[in-house]
Amino acid sequence: MIIDGHTVVQIASQLALALLIVSMALAFIRLVRGPQAADRVVALDLISVLIVAFLAAYAVHAGDTSFLDVAIAYALVAFLGTVALARFLMRSRKPGQGPQKKVEP
Repeated sequence: MIIDGHTVVQIASQLALALLIVSMALAFIRLVRGPQAADRVVALDLISVLIVAFLAAYAVHAGDTSFLDVAIAYALVAFLGTVALARFLMRSRKPGQGPQKKVEP
């Protein structure tokens, strides 16, 4: 059985796309279940990274580089959204819920 390079790339990209979809489903479960807000923020950030990887793998699969432009733009927007959400969560904490400060002797 002889497999040319094009077929290997197609099989590898289809496998990558399938694994990324499974990973997104597992991250979505963590997003829904929580249990804390930090877990949800990390799961949402992971989903955005997986979407960027999915767009890159689909660009290889389809042979169309325009999906890479979309992936770059989405990565920038997702990063800004994660930073904004983290700042919102830090400001919405009650004063006693923050990390403990070190007491110097």
